[in-house]
Amino acid sequence: MVRLASVGVVALAGLILAADPAASAPKKIAEGPPPAQVTTLLNCRAITDNAERLACYDKAAAAVSEAVAKRDLVVMDRESVKKTKRGLFGFSIPNLGIFGDDDDEVEIKQIDGTLVSTAFNADGGYIFRLADGSRWTQIDSKPFAIPPINGDKVVVKKGTLGSYFMAVEGSPGVKVKRLN
Repeated sequence: MVRLASVGVVALAGLILAADPAASAPKKIAEGPPPAQVTTLLNCRAITDNAERLACYDKAAAAVSEAVAKRDLVVMDRESVKKTKRGLFGFSIPNLGIFGDDDDEVEIKQIDGTLVSTAFNADGGYIFRLADGSRWTQIDSKPFAIPPINGDKVVVKKGTLGSYFMAVEGSPGVKVKRLN
C-alpha cells in the first residue's frame, strides 16, 4: 500500500513538471521594475508644482539614503560591476541577473595578471597564484618549455563549455580551473 502511494506521488510530480516545462528549467531572476525607493523618487518628476516636487524629491532622497545606509539598496556603477565580475572570473556561478547579462558590454572574457608564486598540484601540474589573489590549478598535462617564474605576465581566457586557459609569458595555454 505504501509502495503504491509513493509511486502515485512520483507520477503526480512528473505530470506537474510535464505540464509546466518552466518548472523544471533553471530560472534567472527577472530584472523587473526598480526598487520601490527608486520608483518613488522617479515619480516625483511628474509633479508640476515646484514646491511639491521639491518636497517629494527630498522625502524620496531621504528614503533612498536610508535604504543605502541599511544596505537594503545597493547601488553599483558600471566600473564596480566590471571589478566584481573580474573578481568572480573563473568561478561557476549561476546568472542571477544582478551584474547584467553575460552578453552585455561588461562581460569579462579574459583577465591579465602577474604570477606571484607557483607550486605543484597532486597531478604534477602547476598551481598558480596571481597578484590579484586568485589561485588557479592546471588540469591538463601539457608541459611548459620554460617553467613559469614569479613576475611572469599571464593571460587567462574563457574557453568553451566553461573551460579556462592560461598562457604564461606568451607560452601556449594550459587548461586551468579556479581554486579561489
